[in-house]
Amino acid sequence: MRRHAQSLALLGSAGLLLGALAFQYIGGMAPCSLCIWQRWPHVVALFGAGALVVPGVIFPVIGAGGAAVSGGIGVYHTGVERGWWSGPASCSAGGDLSGLSAEELLAQIMAAPVVRCDEVPWEMLGLSMASWNAVASFGIAGLWLVSLRLRA
Repeated sequence: MRRHAQSLALLGSAGLLLGALAFQYIGGMAPCSLCIWQRWPHVVALFGAGALVVPGVIFPVIGAGGAAVSGGIGVYHTGVERGWWSGPASCSAGGDLSGLSAEELLAQIMAAPVVRCDEVPWEMLGLSMASWNAVASFGIAGLWLVSLRLRA
């Protein structure tokens, strides 16, 4: 039972990563920097695969931690998208442009990222991709933790 839960958690993280890459490379939806940040913890979560070979708690904790961190970043990204708080200056709108010369403004425009973190490019049932990542990631983290309580 434990292996099934852990395998399902691994498939969840792998599925989220593959889904993000499919949206990017097949769907042509370029990710913002916060979208990329949400991917890396799932790569870490995949190291939880060691739990299928080595007994103990360390690998499930790594898997749960990676998924939970991605979920936390997803919540942060959702807040940026919804305007609940400011995002990183490198990928969000804002700031006072009134004191800039035309050359400085042009330099900022040319240096600005193409994809902004504070815009929702896709949503389903009222939730953005960042929100869905948070929901799924916390579910995956929970699955890793539940697997620790299950019999082998």
